Amino acid sequence: MNSSWFGKVLLTGACTLAGVTAWGQAAPASTSHLDVALVYHPADANLVSGASFWMQGGSVQVEGRFWRGMGVVADVSVLHTGHMNSQNVSLDLVTATFGPRYTWSPRRGRSSCFGQFLIGEVNGLNSVFPGSISATDTANSFAYMTGGGLNLRLQPHLSLRVFEANWLRTQLPNATTNVQNNLRLGTGVVVRF
Repeated sequence: MNSSWFGKVLLTGACTLAGVTAWGQAAPASTSHLDVALVYHPADANLVSGASFWMQGGSVQVEGRFWRGMGVVADVSVLHTGHMNSQNVSLDLVTATFGPRYTWSPRRGRSSCFGQFLIGEVNGLNSVFPGSISATDTANSFAYMTGGGLNLRLQPHLSLRVFEANWLRTQLPNATTNVQNNLRLGTGVVVRF
């Protein structure tokens, strides 16, 4: 994949969020809004050998909700590790994904839970990505992520992301299956506009 595909994914996500936000302005204020979340993510990643290692990072998520809990979210995240297990090889992952999110909020409660399915691209940097002929230090591929989480409202415009868990699947070159499965956890803050 090339970098123009990454730009197209980001442009499509931005246009989708802009359209949802504009459409939401016509709806009653109680049903549409824009949320921005800053989330810390530890992630359990795997090696081809089956061994796993932990990565650290964070993401910015922008969600536009427009009808009865249905919305669209864009998620841009960065994950890093300095050592994959005992190997002295680092890895940086930058993902840009977007897609639908459904949020359920009880009428008389401060909590809300959500589920989502996002697609986009992942860029792997500062590592070793073996191919059929040679290895490179950068690679990019299709990525998708599914999962959900729980928010707790602290004030009308501020919530705590108590917990978030997502399965992130990437297809970066690894000289075997070219598939990686990652468990991405998270906690953070959500600001409503």
